[in-house]
Amino acid sequence: MPVSALAEPFDMALPSFTQHLRVLEECGLIASEKRGRSRWCRLERDRFEEAANWMEMERRRWAERLDRLEVYLDKLEANDDGKAL
Repeated sequence: MPVSALAEPFDMALPSFTQHLRVLEECGLIASEKRGRSRWCRLERDRFEEAANWMEMERRRWAERLDRLEVYLDKLEANDDGKAL
């Protein structure tokens, strides 16, 4: 898809949008190529799958941490004098 078409729905200048695409390309999430006067981008699906797996792993890790924090805070609240356990 051409960069201009990708940028169209977003309320930002094309140079700023292009900078964001450059970061995605450096990470390997997209690839781009020059076609005539336009630059076209495509998703690198394998890299997106890797990124999604990593994000899910991190989401689970943080959910577990927050669950443990919630248990700890509940214990503190239940403690009559509010002193740390």
